[in-house]
Amino acid sequence: MEFFYHCHGYEFQPHGDGTHFDLLMQETDPKTVSYEMDMFWVVFPNQDPVKLFQKYGKRWELAHLKDMKKGTPRGALTGGADVKNDAALGEGLMDLPAILKAAKAAGVKYYFIEDESPWSEQQIPRSLRYHEQVKF
Repeated sequence: MEFFYHCHGYEFQPHGDGTHFDLLMQETDPKTVSYEMDMFWVVFPNQDPVKLFQKYGKRWELAHLKDMKKGTPRGALTGGADVKNDAALGEGLMDLPAILKAAKAAGVKYYFIEDESPWSEQQIPRSLRYHEQVKF
């Protein structure tokens, strides 16, 4: 059995020389604990998904593909945001080609498109079209 931890923003509170997320990585066994990056919940607290993929490499096996509406206020470490800030992939503020390239290099095995907005029925087909054509 393998345990996957899904980050949700509040893990990036400062702790020692890093963050609580860094502590989670250091204190969990790579043989039994892997991680799922939710790109929204990395960008929302002003973290860099590319750098986290590079820093922790193979620990990332899963990824939530979730873009953020342009103009969304960021920096909160609460783990909570308005679902109306979800955007269709490629229509938000994230540099998805760079993030996906870093995810691929890290060895991410499975990707999940996640859209919790009230417009998910319209946005998910656009996200799928974007994902089919994006180069990384």
